[in-house]
Amino acid sequence: MKVGLVSPYDFASPGGVTDHVRYLAKALAHIGHPTQIFAPSSRRHADSDGTIFHRIGTPIAIPVNDSVARITLSFRLANQVQSIVQRERFDVLHFHEPLMPAKPMTLLRLSTLRPYLERLHRGIAVSEPARTFFSRYFPDFPLRIIPNGIDTSVYRPGLSPIRHLRDDKVNILFVGRLEKRKGLGDLLRAYELMRSRVTNARLIIVGDGPLRGSAESFISRHRLPDVVMAGFVPDFVLPRYYDSADIFCAPATGSESFGIVLLEAMACALPVVATEVPGYMSVLEPGKDSLTVRPKSWAELGAALVILARDPELRRRMGAAGNEKAQRYSWSSVASQVVEVYEEARAAARGLVESHVHDAV
Repeated sequence: MKVGLVSPYDFASPGGVTDHVRYLAKALAHIGHPTQIFAPSSRRHADSDGTIFHRIGTPIAIPVNDSVARITLSFRLANQVQSIVQRERFDVLHFHEPLMPAKPMTLLRLSTLRPYLERLHRGIAVSEPARTFFSRYFPDFPLRIIPNGIDTSVYRPGLSPIRHLRDDKVNILFVGRLEKRKGLGDLLRAYELMRSRVTNARLIIVGDGPLRGSAESFISRHRLPDVVMAGFVPDFVLPRYYDSADIFCAPATGSESFGIVLLEAMACALPVVATEVPGYMSVLEPGKDSLTVRPKSWAELGAALVILARDPELRRRMGAAGNEKAQRYSWSSVASQVVEVYEEARAAARGLVESHVHDAV
């Protein structure tokens, strides 16, 4: 079938939804479903990895959950896409986060959204917490849980580590946007505590964002040794950072619907230290592939890092368990599940048409 993937997010800016759309498009095409992408872009030529890309709208910055999302409103996107849709004759249109930015406004005007929602035939949530949130407002809408995917041919152990990071130090890796909800401040405090007990530890921070300056200031004021601020790292280099690490740390404070970076780390056979936010807990098995702590508890975070830093065998066992689990999240598996939902949506749409014809007769 011919598929159109529609995203409200700036396709030129790194982000979880953008990565999801790009990888899903490739996976769908690989199993015989030609796919095109619709999204706004702050650059004229966005990297769509070979997939036909339609630049729709100009993204604007909107505050969302202690972050800033660069989006075009999905309602407006739908109108702009219409002429292309009529020309291309897609079998399925897949809208990613169709209620954005209604979600950060807590869906204050639900009555205005219901007619729009009624034009959708099926829904996908990446985790149980995501489905629970949506179902709270739209309890009758059919939703199926299909997790995010990872490219297990790219994220795997035994790649080429970054040479100057492979020495006698225990490397702790953070990957994410440098913003409040990702918990970087808690991680820096936890690392400070850890260094008083494990003197051969190193913290590697991959990512950029509005808190970079304050993070660098904290590192300087507290004279934290062995902190590497790697900044933005392109996708083709990122797996090498995972391969250079010994422990992956995800200290988010909340508002995570899924833990894609956790899966990337696990696919690279890294043990995980993470906070007990719902989206992360839908992926992790504490004690088996991870150690988990309460959100915003930097003392607990530091203690968990110390445990893993001092126990190479525990790191090995947890890393192996995580790697085994990550194989279930390959993009080929995810794409096959998504196609099943597409078939259900097409059947539901045909049923509505037949019902309308019957009523007219």
